[in-house]
Amino acid sequence: MKLSAALFAASMLAATACSTRDRAPGRPPANSPFSLLYAKNCAGCHGLDGKGGAALGLADPVYLAIADDATIRRITATGVPGTAMPAFAQQSGGMLTDEQINDIVRGIRAGWASPNALAVANPPPYAAQASGDPKRGEAAYAVYCSSCHGASGRGGGRAGAIVDRSYLALISDQGLRTHVIVGRPDLGAPDWRGDVPGKPMSPEDISDVVAWLAAQRQLKGGSQ
Repeated sequence: MKLSAALFAASMLAATACSTRDRAPGRPPANSPFSLLYAKNCAGCHGLDGKGGAALGLADPVYLAIADDATIRRITATGVPGTAMPAFAQQSGGMLTDEQINDIVRGIRAGWASPNALAVANPPPYAAQASGDPKRGEAAYAVYCSSCHGASGRGGGRAGAIVDRSYLALISDQGLRTHVIVGRPDLGAPDWRGDVPGKPMSPEDISDVVAWLAAQRQLKGGSQ
C-alpha cells in the first residue's frame, strides 16, 4: 500500500479538463463517442488513457475485475458524496444523459478490461461483506502497510501519510477499500497481493485496515 497520500489528496482538487492530444496506444479512436465523452468528463482526473492521475486509473485490470458495470455506472451517474467525484447524470445535476453514461461504461469495459488478467487470482470483493474491526485493522496495517507509510501512518521513507485528515476527508470508506485492493500502479503502490511477497491480504484484512483508517478521521490531533 505504497500510496502517497499527500500527492493524492492534493491532486484530487485538480479540475477535470478536456484533452486534445492524439490517440495513444490502447485507446479507442479519438472520434468515437466514448473517447469524446471520456476526454471531456473523465480524463482530467483518471488520466487520458485511464492509467490514473488525480484519481485511480479506470483502465486498471484489477479494478475492472472487481467493479462490475452496474457499479461503474452508479458511480458515474451519482458521484460519491463528500468526495471530489461529482455526479454526471442529468437527474443528479450533471450534464450527461443515461445513454452517454452507458457509452462511457461500455467503452471502459470494451477498451480496457482484460478478462484473463486475474485468471489465477481470486480478488477480494469490491464491497465489504462485513464491517471491519479497527483493532484488528491496526495489526493488519502494521503487517501490510507500515513499511511504506510508517508505524503510525504518518509517512515513511517510501510513501506519505495515510492518516492525513485532508486525505481522509476526500475519500470514502469504499474508496479506501478500492485503493487497498487495486493499489495505485501509477504511484508505485501494489495491489492487495504485493504488500508482503507471497502473503496477499485477505478480505478480512482489507476490511479491518479500512475500518482502522476510517477511525482516524474522528481522532483529535490527527495529522493535518
